[in-house]
Amino acid sequence: MSGSSGSNDAGVPTAANPVPSTRLTGRLSTTTPAEAAATVPETATLLVSGFGGVGYPKLVPEAIAAGDQRELTVVSGGGVGDEIDRDLVESGDMARRYPFVPNETVRDAVNAGAVAFHDRHISRLADEVRFGGLRAGMNGPTVAIVEAVAVGSDWLIPSTSVGHTPAYVETADHLIVEVNHAQPLELGRVHDVYLRQAPPHREPIPLDDPLDTIGGPAIRFDPATLRAVVETDRPDDPYEFREAGKTERAIADHLCRFLEAELARNPLLAERVNLQFGVGSLGNALMGGLSAVDFGDREVSYVGEVVQDGLLDMLDGGQLSGASATSLALSADGQARLFDDVERYAADVILRPADISNAPALIDRFGVVGINSAVEVDLYGNVNATHIRGTRVVNGIGGGGDFARNCRLGIVTLPSTAVEGDVSRIVPLTPHVDHTEHDASVVVTEHGVADLRGRSPRERAEALTAVADPAFREDLERYRQRAASGDGNTPHDLESAFDWTR
Repeated sequence: MSGSSGSNDAGVPTAANPVPSTRLTGRLSTTTPAEAAATVPETATLLVSGFGGVGYPKLVPEAIAAGDQRELTVVSGGGVGDEIDRDLVESGDMARRYPFVPNETVRDAVNAGAVAFHDRHISRLADEVRFGGLRAGMNGPTVAIVEAVAVGSDWLIPSTSVGHTPAYVETADHLIVEVNHAQPLELGRVHDVYLRQAPPHREPIPLDDPLDTIGGPAIRFDPATLRAVVETDRPDDPYEFREAGKTERAIADHLCRFLEAELARNPLLAERVNLQFGVGSLGNALMGGLSAVDFGDREVSYVGEVVQDGLLDMLDGGQLSGASATSLALSADGQARLFDDVERYAADVILRPADISNAPALIDRFGVVGINSAVEVDLYGNVNATHIRGTRVVNGIGGGGDFARNCRLGIVTLPSTAVEGDVSRIVPLTPHVDHTEHDASVVVTEHGVADLRGRSPRERAEALTAVADPAFREDLERYRQRAASGDGNTPHDLESAFDWTR
């Protein structure tokens, strides 16, 4: 590597001293993005940092796209930016993608068959990379390209997300680090990096409280793997949340009334409430709506994947004890709020590796109430979260499956229609299932709450018809009666299941 040198290594940052004095330590030198990109083989697997559209490398993927064409498998922790999921697609370098397709360019390529894609549960992905679970798709040497706020001779501090970066750094044959001056060094205060042992000797995760810490700010690496360090000052593209409209506000109102009733009757919530919300504008709006809920003297925490603006509002309003997540998916205003006061927020916000934030054992142990969205729900409670008409992928399952299966109370929230009211999102039979009927406890639309717990399939169908849009209820009721006239525990009229509006 050539370029400017950092200072002498002052030691690895620790939980007690999480903020290094400089961006580069250990006499590291830097290269240009093009020089770093040139170290990536013609056929390789890129393991890139990033989750929720933040904390991903920017200049090196852009330089790869501008260079000679390659055949690359690209694996991230979650959503990343256009420098990866647009530029590498348009340049023809991306052949395969795991585990998420966050933008239109890569979605179109996947749906056209130009890029191979396989959806994966977030909680499992680190192990699948570490131990060969993606063997069919991981070609050539593995190259980890990660964004950091600081790097030393054998350690780095992640930026605005942790995701699966610890596992990727451990697994990689080669490592490239982008040090981003646009992200504050003080982000080290929010990171709690903990890498689990390999099975069959894997230890229980030593967290007794979701707001405890068990690690430190730094990810360690083998210095022999380091191929390049690149400096950048390009910020993340901030998340853009839609303003909550009438439909979102109605969903939030129904959700709040349901939660208030649960607080009064459900012993699971008697002492503490641990909440998780899905990523996006609806989840952010629902967080804002919770200000209307009286939680009494219960401690309320967020135990999920991403910190969004609504969580900062709840923290600032004293409604939330803290947040455990893996990413800071904030708007421009939200980023400015957190960056300007990192030390204060670090007392309440913890970013962990995604296989810890989404660990089934912790979701179960802490009795998480999981609140996620969907593309559609069928009359028996099967949830399609990822595909339109069962074929066209629109994103990926992300962490929704981790929480739907393992939380103590699984809630699905969604508008009752799509395409400006022309399409019902409550349907007789979904052609694609991400979360089965066994994992959905409650469904909330702007028209009410369908509590599915303990109900037979026929009773579920009646409850879900009642929260469909009024324009489709009559057709759904006709379908339900046709199906119920036959035999079976889960009755269907398969001849009209996908053509039922008559």
